[in-house]
Amino acid sequence: MHILCIETTSTNCSVALAGESGNFSNSLGISNCIDLIEDQSDNYSHGERLHVFIEQILNRNEIQTKDLSAIAVSAGPGSYTGLRIGVSAAKGLCYALDIPLISIDTLTALSFQNNSDIEKCITFLDARRMEVYARVFQNNLPQTEVEAVVLDQNSFSEYFNEPTVILGTGVSKFEDIIENQNVRIQTSRPTALTMCDLAVEKFRNQEFEKDVAYFEPFYLKEFKAG
Repeated sequence: MHILCIETTSTNCSVALAGESGNFSNSLGISNCIDLIEDQSDNYSHGERLHVFIEQILNRNEIQTKDLSAIAVSAGPGSYTGLRIGVSAAKGLCYALDIPLISIDTLTALSFQNNSDIEKCITFLDARRMEVYARVFQNNLPQTEVEAVVLDQNSFSEYFNEPTVILGTGVSKFEDIIENQNVRIQTSRPTALTMCDLAVEKFRNQEFEKDVAYFEPFYLKEFKAG
């Protein structure tokens, strides 16, 4: 089993190879990653780098596209343009190779970057101004639906009666206004690394997108220029 994982929802252009024989060294306990290439830039570079990264990761692991079992894509929410680029690449590969498409919730994959012993976390992805896309997790299991939230001092206060990690790309907005000793802030970008275990599990369970042609990213909100 070889699954190509594509993550383009933030400025991090990231691709990984997932499989049952994964041995990629990491501190997050991800067990099904074979290899990872990513940019971790502050600028969007997906249009220039994504297909280069895909070619590089396949070549250095001596894997041909015909050896891929499925393509997994981070399905959002996130950057509108980033999502379009990642999903278009994933769909194109699935069509060309006649293999399944696996969609991964971006905020769920992000929750696996919680590197503390605190079980409750809230994942944030930067939206516009004081807004974030957010979801609450307990032991990486979602407790709420994904929502767009305009942050203020009272946001998510009902969860802060016990230690809580807030992580993601939108945490700096909250760090300036929150005053609660139970809250730990962790800045993290989405990465294809944390997609790997989720992608392998979905492959084992045959949880594929039924209609690749009509699959669309989870934008949550309509695109607005500017």
